[in-house]
Amino acid sequence: MDERKRQVLHAIIKDYIATAEPVGSRVVSKKYDLGVSPATIRNEMSDLEEQGYIEQPHISAGRKPSDKGYRYYVDRLMEKEEVGTSQAGRALPQFNGHWQGIGKYIRQTSQYMAQLVDYTVMISSQGQGKGLLQKIQLVPVSPWQILLVLITDTGLVSHRLLQLSQPYEPIRLIELETTLEKKLLGRRLDQLSPALLAQIRNESKQRLLAEEILALMEKVSAQEQDEQVYIGGLMNMFSQPEFRDMTKLKQIIEFLEEEAGLRELLKPRDFSGAIVAIGRENPAPDIQECSVVTATYMIRGKPAGTIGILGPTRMSYAKTMALIELWAREMSETLS
Repeated sequence: MDERKRQVLHAIIKDYIATAEPVGSRVVSKKYDLGVSPATIRNEMSDLEEQGYIEQPHISAGRKPSDKGYRYYVDRLMEKEEVGTSQAGRALPQFNGHWQGIGKYIRQTSQYMAQLVDYTVMISSQGQGKGLLQKIQLVPVSPWQILLVLITDTGLVSHRLLQLSQPYEPIRLIELETTLEKKLLGRRLDQLSPALLAQIRNESKQRLLAEEILALMEKVSAQEQDEQVYIGGLMNMFSQPEFRDMTKLKQIIEFLEEEAGLRELLKPRDFSGAIVAIGRENPAPDIQECSVVTATYMIRGKPAGTIGILGPTRMSYAKTMALIELWAREMSETLS
């Protein structure tokens, strides 16, 4: 594409993002100093339409960018915005340091982000039970109660109070903790096989105690494996001119309610840079009139979840990409 066509395409996309109205050659000529006549701009627009970078919604209307045009803009024309603390705030909600509050933290964060971008924000949180066990502690509380503490390399600190069916001998508790760490450290919670657990039970000198603690560990594993997706700013979709058609809006909302599709969309990657899927680049048919920007956040260098921003293809890509990369870094730092 030659320089003049690049300038015309850039002007059309910039104007359409700002106004949501098809852009005519006269508008480009008046608002953007390209140094050529409206007739020349019309010719360039005709060529761009023929090449698939812009399209005409209906006869006598101006042009709007196509998915191909937006992709060219994101890849070759756009300059990513610098986002200062006044725009992004280093004002993500503060994490309270307790992993039992991670759901609340991510939910608050998704709602906060949605206020700043006017789009819908989705944040996935991988099942923390998929992390490798680094520490197991059996803390005596009373002769009939034990506090089970599990720590994984993903940052999970899970504790459960266990009410025993009979009192335990303190020496047996120490022995069982040593056995559990010997057999289970370095394994994932979801890899506690029945055979391995049976072996630990059989080796324990206080078998009933072992059975009750291992049963609790299996319960914790099941609870911590589920991946969660938190959504903020769903109502922002109603303010977008593209989604005044309730049929389109209904399709998008139905997609956001489908867990399998959302989890696939927000699958974490091994790097935290922003990735943009525009219109029909999205595999899910219900969101092919939307764009989705995603970035992975990490915990101690390992992918822990994904931030996703869903909006119209007319979204402000420069600002959105800058914000999501900043937020991914901040969440990574906070949760690590």
